[in-house]
Amino acid sequence: MPADPALDAASQAARALTERPINSVERVRGAGRNSGVYRVRADEAVYALKQYPPRRANDRDRATVEFATLRFLIGHGVTTVPRPIAVDTACGYLLLEWIEGEPVESPGAADIATAGDFLGTIHALRGADDAAVLPMAAEACISAAETVAQIERRLARLASVPDEPALAAFLVDNLAPLFGEVAAWANAGYVAAGLSFAGEVEASAQTLCPADFGFHNAMRRPSGELVFLDFDYFGWDDPAKLTADFLLHPGMRLDEELKRQFAARAVAIYGSDQGFRRRLALLYPLFSLRWCTILLNEFLPERWADRVTAGEAADWSSAKQRQLDRAREWAHSLATNFQRFPYGE
Repeated sequence: MPADPALDAASQAARALTERPINSVERVRGAGRNSGVYRVRADEAVYALKQYPPRRANDRDRATVEFATLRFLIGHGVTTVPRPIAVDTACGYLLLEWIEGEPVESPGAADIATAGDFLGTIHALRGADDAAVLPMAAEACISAAETVAQIERRLARLASVPDEPALAAFLVDNLAPLFGEVAAWANAGYVAAGLSFAGEVEASAQTLCPADFGFHNAMRRPSGELVFLDFDYFGWDDPAKLTADFLLHPGMRLDEELKRQFAARAVAIYGSDQGFRRRLALLYPLFSLRWCTILLNEFLPERWADRVTAGEAADWSSAKQRQLDRAREWAHSLATNFQRFPYGE
């Protein structure tokens, strides 16, 4: 059997982090698109070993953030997350409790309630003394202007990809004009509501955000209990972004009623901030457009390299075409109805 350098490196990391003899290390296929995951057996214990992509300039230290976040949550009595065991920040590995269970592929109303309970719990922790040292969430959007700026940066990066005429045509003919229309509409809405487009959401209205939160990052134990995973993007953010991302995430299959239930629960959790509902309604189409650009990440060589590190086995050309088709459908849907928030009153 040919050597597998990634598996060899993971095995070495597992030995160092467990500090005990290793029985086996096996890659878990399909466990994540942005990180590699291995199941580690050491004596009678079973662990999950998470491998992060190599850090580039200005990247956050995802291993350190996730380790610190899980320690924070468990230290405050949160039981629906995996226990962190040890971290290797230099090489980008995190050893965790292994969660035995199944993916949450068909969530129901009870799961929406559980997700809401989880968010309510961590929102209540924002006043804890040790919460103040937690970082901003990855790509936090605590002003409307920052949301627009992030989309602009994403569009510029996509436009710089060479030798992709279909992508270039979609950006010029569809996505850029739609972005201009949506941004102008949102800006006008802010003015009409007496809100500052450039102003940051007050610290008291921000929340501790498990960015990339949803059932795509959860497991259902045999007991039926949900366990939420992946906290390397965790940090402070506007709860309007958290809510919109949950409703929009392409990795989940939620029917319209479940989305309405989640939106109502978000209002119950975050609605003491009088601006929350209005921000959510005005920013929702911008976050939707932001997701459209995220769908096109497969065109970025550095992001594709991360996918391969995480175990992606698809052909790159096929993956790019699939994502471009999805982005076209997404943009068409957004263009027809972006002026109405679908889950409001």
